[in-house]
Amino acid sequence: MASLWRRPRSPYWVCCYTNANNLRCKKSTKQSDRKKAWQVCLAIEQAESEARNGVLTEQRAKRIIGEILERTTGEQLRTYKVTEWLTQWLDIKEQVRARKTMDRYRQVIRDFINSLGSQRANLGLGHITPKDILAYRDSLIAAAKTARTANLSTKVVSAAFNAAVRQHLIDSNPATALESLPVKGGERGTFTPAQVSKLARAAEGDWSGAILFGYYTGARLGDVASMRWNAIDWERKVVQFTPSKTKKPATIPLHPRLERELLKKPGIGTAFLFPSLAGKATGGRFGLSGRFGAIMKKAGIEGNRTQSKSGRTFSNLTFHSLRHSFNSAMANAGIAEEVRMKLTGHSTRDVHMKYTHHELEPLRAAIAAIPSIGGEP
Repeated sequence: MASLWRRPRSPYWVCCYTNANNLRCKKSTKQSDRKKAWQVCLAIEQAESEARNGVLTEQRAKRIIGEILERTTGEQLRTYKVTEWLTQWLDIKEQVRARKTMDRYRQVIRDFINSLGSQRANLGLGHITPKDILAYRDSLIAAAKTARTANLSTKVVSAAFNAAVRQHLIDSNPATALESLPVKGGERGTFTPAQVSKLARAAEGDWSGAILFGYYTGARLGDVASMRWNAIDWERKVVQFTPSKTKKPATIPLHPRLERELLKKPGIGTAFLFPSLAGKATGGRFGLSGRFGAIMKKAGIEGNRTQSKSGRTFSNLTFHSLRHSFNSAMANAGIAEEVRMKLTGHSTRDVHMKYTHHELEPLRAAIAAIPSIGGEP
């Protein structure tokens, strides 16, 4: 028979009961109200009795705990299956993450759920173990994904479980038991001014201007393709846009060479700077990245190539290398790192402030330090 007892000077009642192994035990109810403490104690005794008789199931245990929680606090017990929680987590993230980031998150979560299999994916969230996370990461490596990609994907899964820990749905994050895989491979290459000149000459249509835009602003391919004319402030001679990746507004002074290029085919309002590139996917052989690769080949430029286990080859020179070239050109001209970080968007500080004329001057000087391609001033 269960009973209550309270230690001297303690606000909480202790439940005295017989456990499933017929041993007398004591457990704090964490309740200072005797009536509520007695309800908790009776529930403990009931669970131990059912366990002693071999009829206590996981579902039954959750129900007993849920009833205790509702009677004593008025709240219902929150329980999630793996798929339910991951779906809810994606919904939450969609409110604060960029569309391209969310596309990446959804793919990672789909792959993780597939690696679990339907049976484990429908278990309670607390059933996932480090072994499940490791199996998912191993599946990525088996599919010829790089160690860097596997680490990033595992980090996304870990973020979902971290959120569950913060909401007290699980006690620990199973992904934190894994150490990151060592990342091999060379650094992203950069183009020299002479190479950028070759690329611009080899390009046709909008691609020539897009290449110069990437070189003189450090903008990513997706942002260049979706750039509109209202991003150009001709009076202040700056480009103002919000990168899709960081969602932090950027203000880049116009380099004279880029300004002349844009004035060849001026547009207005929300029209695209490079309409033939707008709305196109960046990835894949026939995406914008693949088309840029064809321009490189036409210009006679080839980067260092590596081959994956699946036989696919990768070059260290891509459109993104123009972003590295943008940063390197300023570094070679002695531009301070803090200025370069502001222009490339790598600063950890918020950049939503409006730039005054004084604040723009060091940025203009930094952009002006980038060599003009083709020997033009």
